[in-house]
Amino acid sequence: MKVLIVEDDAAIAANLCDYLESLGYEVDVAATGNAGLRFALAEPWDAILLDLALPGVDGLTLCRKLRQEAHRDTPVLMLTAKDRLDDKLAGFEHGADDYLVKPFSLKEVGARLGALIKRYRGQVATRELRFADVRLDLATLTVERAGRAIKLQPKCLQILRILMQSPNRVFGHAELEAEVWGETLPGSVTLRTHIYTLRKALTQPGEAELIETVHGLGYRLAAGGKHAA
Repeated sequence: MKVLIVEDDAAIAANLCDYLESLGYEVDVAATGNAGLRFALAEPWDAILLDLALPGVDGLTLCRKLRQEAHRDTPVLMLTAKDRLDDKLAGFEHGADDYLVKPFSLKEVGARLGALIKRYRGQVATRELRFADVRLDLATLTVERAGRAIKLQPKCLQILRILMQSPNRVFGHAELEAEVWGETLPGSVTLRTHIYTLRKALTQPGEAELIETVHGLGYRLAAGGKHAA
């Protein structure tokens, strides 16, 4: 999972970065509002940690631009030293999803961040994931396509779950490998082999291909997608 930290205090940014990376997140840092906005718009993120007082574009303006002008719904956890109710309400009015006052516990940041991402991915109340005619039951971990039961290896099931949680989002090779295999990264062709196996299990003759290869970037779930060997 990819998280962007927009924070001008180098010590706070370093602590957040180290802690989130220890939890398995892929993290990038921007030290100004202008840089943060560029980063936020340059690629998809699972969440953004956003300081309120930033040089250049402030956090409220950045969040408003992200929501109202760029129409991005990326979860935003706002970090600030301001603890008045009016300040918190201003953060929510500008599009923040949650608000944490400095000084804060790193464990609380991790807990709130995880909760935001789960809600964003639809994992809190949803008991199943659906895309096109594919259904994944999150309780029993069973998969069906057009009512046909599909048996998958555990790693292929994990890959499918990740792709179905964010349809049309491109997942990079390294990101998928980290989420599925953790710190014990597989060989260079292992992910490609599992994608091939997953495609073969999901697709019968005449059915649309759903897993698309985005050359040089990774894979995504897309209705009617095409793939290359």
